[in-house]
Amino acid sequence: MSRQEVISLNEEAAKSLRLGICGLGTVGTGTLDLLRENADEIRYRLGAELEVTRIATRTLEGKKIDNIKHVSTNVFDVINDASIDVVIETIGGYDPALDVIRGALISGKHVVTANKALIAEHGNELFELARENNVALAFESSVAAGIPIIKALREGLAGNKISWLAGIINGTGNFILTEMESKQRQFEEVLKEAQELGYAEADPTFDIEGIDAAHKLSIMGSIAFGIPLQFDKTYTEGISSITPEDLNYANELGYKIKHLGIARRSKNGIEMRVHPTLLSKSRLLANVNGVGNAVLIHGNMVGATLYSGPGAGSAATASAVVADLIDLARHIQSGITSPVYPALGYFEMRNELTIIEIGEIEAEYYLRIPAVDRIGVMAQISGILQEHDVSIEAVIQKEAISETVPIIILTHIVTEKRLDQAIAEIESLADVAGKITRIRVEPFNGEAA
Repeated sequence: MSRQEVISLNEEAAKSLRLGICGLGTVGTGTLDLLRENADEIRYRLGAELEVTRIATRTLEGKKIDNIKHVSTNVFDVINDASIDVVIETIGGYDPALDVIRGALISGKHVVTANKALIAEHGNELFELARENNVALAFESSVAAGIPIIKALREGLAGNKISWLAGIINGTGNFILTEMESKQRQFEEVLKEAQELGYAEADPTFDIEGIDAAHKLSIMGSIAFGIPLQFDKTYTEGISSITPEDLNYANELGYKIKHLGIARRSKNGIEMRVHPTLLSKSRLLANVNGVGNAVLIHGNMVGATLYSGPGAGSAATASAVVADLIDLARHIQSGITSPVYPALGYFEMRNELTIIEIGEIEAEYYLRIPAVDRIGVMAQISGILQEHDVSIEAVIQKEAISETVPIIILTHIVTEKRLDQAIAEIESLADVAGKITRIRVEPFNGEAA
């Protein structure tokens, strides 16, 4: 067969990529709308059609599904349709989404998904299943929606050794902290508003406790460092204990508090952690407010690069879903028989790079200590910190609130387990009237952005 004949066959195969959508909620509807509205633009860019020929969704009532050839309420109808080239999984959650993706891969269909929880927790298995069946499992839309962060890590920065990345990767948490700081509101009040506005679910646990961010971080960390997905080893801490007072004290010290996902290559292994963090007010990342997302990545050659944009929403997520579809169609057009693989950007996983325990990390810290207003208390606290080799960078001691006074301390870099020992000893003092609030500080010294 001549080269021209091969090209003709590939072009014919890619003239219409037949798509099946499983789940027509926010993301599924957004994807269908985008494919319809931008059909001409996609055709000009690709030279081919992306045609939705089958949809399966739990309920058909109120859905705009005119001109779709096949519609049903059984998602497995999409998998069983031999004419479908790509299954778009926008069901969300675990059941039946996991079985849908497994079934599609086994049946030899490419899969595009926005399901961060499934990728983070079952990705190792699913990517292997995709490899065995010579199909692609694409997931750009699973992290930061409209920000093409997966492509940036896997492709744009592929020539760099990634040192670290840090991201505001949950819009709900960022909205809550922004409102608490700017309007001096309590956490519970802002959370209720976030639910009313549709930013937070009725059960907001995944957002406010950091689980959603940990899913996304485990995916980005895996791509950045070439390690297997290890969501279960990602340290996760939420924002429900943050108070307007903490935000005010941080501001007085020159910082803002953001809920960050941080992945860092250290001398002992890889740090994977999600928690509230003090950032210098001069950093661009500290000034991403509301429901916005942003990810800062440091590569050894390019330095620090910042990616910012809408991290959620129907249109933003659909944009990433369709970007994956176009990538797949281009690979088919080019005659590449293997899909874009390996999905995580490395041909071999670096199993020797282990995730280190949170107690082993080294950081600077913010401490808020509720102390009895009595002479000598500060001297006791300073003495204990000195005994544990915790050096003090700054102190704020406020006027007494009732019988207590908040003592605010910024430390220099110390190993977390050493600080934990000091905190436990300080909390045991008779003149300390409760639990100590501890927030990690990320200075990003010497780095742009």
